Order: sequence, then C-alpha cells, then structure tokens
Amino acid sequence: MTGNTPGKGPDQGDDDFSTGLATKTRPTVKKPSLYRVLLLNDDYTPMEFVVHVLEKYFNKGQDEALQIMLHVHQNGVGVCGTFTYEVAETKVTQVIDSARSNQHPLQCTMEKE
Repeated sequence: MTGNTPGKGPDQGDDDFSTGLATKTRPTVKKPSLYRVLLLNDDYTPMEFVVHVLEKYFNKGQDEALQIMLHVHQNGVGVCGTFTYEVAETKVTQVIDSARSNQHPLQCTMEKE
C-alpha cells in the first residue's frame, strides 16, 4: 500500500477536486453605441464638393451621394452614415479637415443614435 486514500490515484491527494467539471462564466458583451454623422447645409460650400466628400469619406456611389447632398441642401441637415463612436469621430474630423483645406465652411457633426 502506498498510503493514498483508497479509491484515489497517486496524484489525487486528499483534496476533493476530482469532479472534472470546470465552469466559466461568460461576460456579457454589450454592443457599442452607434452615432449618426451629419452634414449641415451652408450657403457657400459647392454642391460638387459635398458629393465628393460623401463619395470619398462615406463610400457612397455618385447617385446616393447626390441624393444625400440634395437632402442636406433642402432640409438643412442630412445623415451620411451610422458608426461606432471612434469611427464617427474620425469621419467628422476628416470631413472638416478636408473642407478647411479647400476653404469651405462645410460643417459635419455626430449625434448618438
């Protein structure tokens, strides 16, 4: 006899951890909040530039970009897309930087959905 508890193997001391079940709790993952990126109408930025911005930074086709631009022109504001916070913030910065470097007063902002 080796001195082990009867019914237990040599590497299973007296501790009763031999159930073989391991349980892990999975953390609940919350979906990130989404933000709408908005273009604001002004009387000075050329319509062609707005279409260009929509095509370049929001991957819109020419027809969709034209529709959004006209909506912004007629209603004062229009949605370019919906993104997570960081992506929306980056797109707003890109649009404003592009507008300023081209000497246009185009405004772009974001709001929580």
